[in-house]
Amino acid sequence: MHRKSAPMQRPASIDPVAQLRAERISARENEDPCASLCTVASVDRDGLPQARTLVLRDVEEQLAIFGNRTSPKWRQMHEGTVVAVVVWLPSLSLQYRLRCTTRPVADHVVHASWQLRPATPKKLDWLYTHHQPQSTPVTDRAALLSLLGSLDLPEPLIAPDTAAGLFLTPQVVDRLDLNQPDGVHDRRHFERTDRGWLESVLVP
Repeated sequence: MHRKSAPMQRPASIDPVAQLRAERISARENEDPCASLCTVASVDRDGLPQARTLVLRDVEEQLAIFGNRTSPKWRQMHEGTVVAVVVWLPSLSLQYRLRCTTRPVADHVVHASWQLRPATPKKLDWLYTHHQPQSTPVTDRAALLSLLGSLDLPEPLIAPDTAAGLFLTPQVVDRLDLNQPDGVHDRRHFERTDRGWLESVLVP
């Protein structure tokens, strides 16, 4: 019977967050449909895991997500919480798993970024704020579309007070590279410390 070997950690030769940023750029150049997305997992008030796909943004050279404070997920991901994030880049055969702490994006940054959103998500943010919170039930889809079409929107159109953002600060990064000629996946584990990132190679 073989004994488990102790993890062999060493100073990382590369910043894994910078590597993720560069590889997301490459994926966008490949027109990868997942290049701008991530899956974020949190725990609800009943202790049950919840996961959803969100747009992963680059804001002030940091990873960030945006949403609406009326959403149940936002109450699960308030400042200081720990969330799990998965980034899958199929065009590069790469998966990143991140464990991140969160902190709020300043309101003025959220509001400036909000102006770049498509028209319909902007209307939905106002619907969440003044009519019906996100994730609450409606009679049917027709009723939802009718309510959305009858909104009294401000002019000029600005972000509602419920628009919010969170910076994601990765503390642990697990990078899995499936594109290996020998068929053995390359899995690297990174942990942030006061001395910088430490890296270990894992059995995939």
